[in-house]
Order: sequence, then C-alpha cells, then structure tokens
Amino acid sequence: MDFPKDSLSKVTCHNEYGTLQRVLLCTPQFMEIKEVINETQERFVNDDINSLLAVEQHESLIKVLEKENIDVILLTANEKFPEQVFTRDIGFTVGETLFLANMKRKVRQNEDKTFAKWLTEHGISFESIKNGSIEGGDVIVDSTRVWVGSSDRTSMEAIDELRGKSPGFEITAVPFMEEYLHLDCVFNIISPNEALIYPKAFDRNVVNTLSSCYDLIDVSSKEQFTLGTNILSIGNRTVISLPINKEVNKKLRRRGFSVVEVDISEIIKSGGSFRCITLPLIRE
Repeated sequence: MDFPKDSLSKVTCHNEYGTLQRVLLCTPQFMEIKEVINETQERFVNDDINSLLAVEQHESLIKVLEKENIDVILLTANEKFPEQVFTRDIGFTVGETLFLANMKRKVRQNEDKTFAKWLTEHGISFESIKNGSIEGGDVIVDSTRVWVGSSDRTSMEAIDELRGKSPGFEITAVPFMEEYLHLDCVFNIISPNEALIYPKAFDRNVVNTLSSCYDLIDVSSKEQFTLGTNILSIGNRTVISLPINKEVNKKLRRRGFSVVEVDISEIIKSGGSFRCITLPLIRE
C-alpha cells in the first residue's frame, strides 16, 4: 500500500503486544540461502528456498494483516539482498524513536543503508547505532524496559550506545547461547505478564530474571527449531503463528489468545518467522 510521505512520519512502539497499526515488510522474491549464517539455513542449504512459494506465502500474510486493518508498507526488494524479507533486523522502534540497525554479517550489510535512504525519502527521522553491531531481532520492548540480546549479532558496545541514546528506558542485556540467531528466536513477550521462552537457550540465572517479570510459557526443542517463539502479536490477545507449532498454539489458546495460523514454512527455512519479517512502525 502506498502512503503520502507526510503521513508516514509518526513512529511509535512501546511494547510487543499492543494494537499493531502500521508495519513494514519486504517481499521475498529474491530470497535464497546465498551464505549460510544460521543453524536453520545449514539444514536447508541443499534444498534452498523456493522463492515463488515464499512470495505466495508472504502475500497470504499480508492479506491477513490487511484484514485486521493494519497498514502494510512494502520496501522495494533488491536482488542484492537475499535476506531482505527479514525487515525486523534492519531497525527497531523504542518508544517514539526509530533506530537504524548496524548489521554484522556481510550478506546483510547495506540493507540498513537502503533502509536509511527510504526513511529519509519519506521524512521519517531515525537514530543510528554506530558502535559495534546490533540487529532488531535482538531488541524486545516492554514499556520502559527494553531487553536486548547479547548475541553473535548484537555487541555490548552497541547495547551501551543504545543505553546512552534511550534516556528513560531500562536497557537490560540478555545473553543466550550463540547457536541461536536472535533473542526473538528464543524469547518473545506476548502480554504485560506473559512471554514465550525456549529455556535451554539461557543460563539458569537469566531464566530466573525473566521469570521474575513474566509468566514464562516453555517452547519445546522441536518447536523452537520451527520458531515457535517467533510469533507476531497484533493486539487484543491475537497472535499470528505457524500451523506446524501445534503445542505452542494449544498453550496460547488455553490462555485465551486468538491464534491466527498462517503457513510461511518456506520462509522459515532461512531462520526467521513472523516477528522477523515484520517491522512495526506504529503499535499502540
């Protein structure tokens, strides 16, 4: 959907579960496993990605989002960027500030520069993180508390810079096992007091810290591999999840969540699911 430039300037996101109003996506038409950068891709590198099927599944997600009256903005896909579908990683919104990510892996570098150009063209102000590396999949916002994965992709230098640029927010670094790509692959806040977690990815002390803040819903090893934590909340206790993650979906429904099942199984072969492929611009 196209929007006048002056209508795009507002950006706000204070949590992961409020009503999603506007979101940025990018079609996976050039998606391929060009360089193996995570465990999931290693499993599927010989099969690679069926980009036509990935596009078809992506379009199904867009239809679901638009049916929920969510404005969907599409970045123009670029054949130079096979991972561009994962828009969450190139930026993240903390309160009223949109931060530009600083991508670590070579295959994803310059995606952020393309995003910066798009933001400038549409009159959307942003802050840059210049020290170290940081990707949006590691940043999870909950009111004035921000959990940031200390990972292979996000460095402590970048987390410290984010602290300095986010007065009024409590920025907490969350270390997890390096084999997992981003924090949102193993942890995801879905309400003011509930979160999905794959506990095996964390030290016991980290799990204890998170459990002191949230009622944690465990995800099995099988469904972590199919990114059971990486659902997308769209507000009013409604989430979008993969049909294959039956245990997660059952647990959520038992808790009163409305679970909308959408098949993006071709896209997750590259290591990311619903949260990874959506960058909220307005969530209230």
